[in-house]
Amino acid sequence: MLRHLEAGDLDSLYALYQDPEVRRYFPEGTLTLAETKEELEWFLDGHPEHPQLGLWATIHKASGQFIGRCGLLPWTIDGCLEVEVAYLLDKAYWGQGLGTEAAQAVLDYGFEQLHLSRLICLIDPENLASIKVATNIGMTFEREGSDELGPYLLYSQSNSPTT
Repeated sequence: MLRHLEAGDLDSLYALYQDPEVRRYFPEGTLTLAETKEELEWFLDGHPEHPQLGLWATIHKASGQFIGRCGLLPWTIDGCLEVEVAYLLDKAYWGQGLGTEAAQAVLDYGFEQLHLSRLICLIDPENLASIKVATNIGMTFEREGSDELGPYLLYSQSNSPTT
């Protein structure tokens, strides 16, 4: 299940963000409690500049536990506004298909509810698990890129209008 992040999610989010294995492919690495709180507050009501976008709490249906965060993030890449399907799960839940399930729900929301024409995934070239999630939800490799944070692979999918 996905829901807006809440102030009470801080401890659970921090547990994820301070884990070096979970944050291995994030250029900024692990986050401090203060940095985690700042990010949580940034996304409490969706993305401040695009409220329909943002990061959401990922809740395990069976247990009600906070197991990660996922969502839609706006980026400007080569002068174009892009929207990324972002996902991060607690390592205790890796390998169960939950990342794909959450990413698919986010992709469906972006296409079906927000009517976005295109979604992307930006992935560290060594992050094979994220590449698998992206391809599982129908994304295809588009190109390699690099920015101030380092190299990335860009996967994309266009929204096919229903007839």
